Amino acid sequence: MASENLILTPEGRAKLEDELHYLETEKRAEIGERIKVAREFGDISENSEYDDAKNEQGMVEARISEINHILSEATVVDAPKRSNKVNIGSTVHVSLNGSERVFTIVGAAEASVADGRISNESPVGSALIGRKKGDSVTTVGPTGREIVMEIVKIEH
Repeated sequence: MASENLILTPEGRAKLEDELHYLETEKRAEIGERIKVAREFGDISENSEYDDAKNEQGMVEARISEINHILSEATVVDAPKRSNKVNIGSTVHVSLNGSERVFTIVGAAEASVADGRISNESPVGSALIGRKKGDSVTTVGPTGREIVMEIVKIEH
């Protein structure tokens, strides 16, 4: 992740701060206890519980480091309240192939396609930025096919 392009919405920053707090307090203590209990089983060289706990500890520490990096480098962008254009933080309703889809435009660090949160750097996200209600937007999707959509509604 390039640090010069890290963008978060205020909600995304709060979510990462909550996750960081959970990992640093509850999850670290839980894993520490698992390691302590696994050590009591004796020889740790053939102890799968110990290995599993140590692996999880490594993953948690890596995620803590990643979140700290994101929070220290990211720019927090709040969507303008009185804009008629799509910005980071905007929720956009588009007509796509006869059906309505809803996307919230966010920075790459908090994108989640499953939750309808798409990155401003994605093909669809970058095509929507700066557009207005009623605009027809054309972009090339991840499969290489052309996507044509019309902006139906913008919420901030």
